[in-house]
Amino acid sequence: MSNRRELATLKSLLSEADLILSTTKLPENRTARCRELLASALALTDDLLSQSKASAAAITLGRKGGSVTAKRGSDYFRKLAARRKTHGGGRPRNSSE
Repeated sequence: MSNRRELATLKSLLSEADLILSTTKLPENRTARCRELLASALALTDDLLSQSKASAAAITLGRKGGSVTAKRGSDYFRKLAARRKTHGGGRPRNSSE
């Protein structure tokens, strides 16, 4: 989430610099080139912001990490592994009648 916030801050800084340049006249036609570069940077920032949108579910699950797994403890997973070894699992066999 902080990455998205940083991109939004970068975009606002670039926009402000573009606004300042629009009211300033630099020698040797440097203003136009600076504004072209800022427009390109703004376009890249917009593109990165649109790509960084994650779904709310992904953000929520990402925060949880392994907290539920940690609550279960290692004994739970040891028992699961033991069950896998002793019981084949899957669908039961058809009884031929």
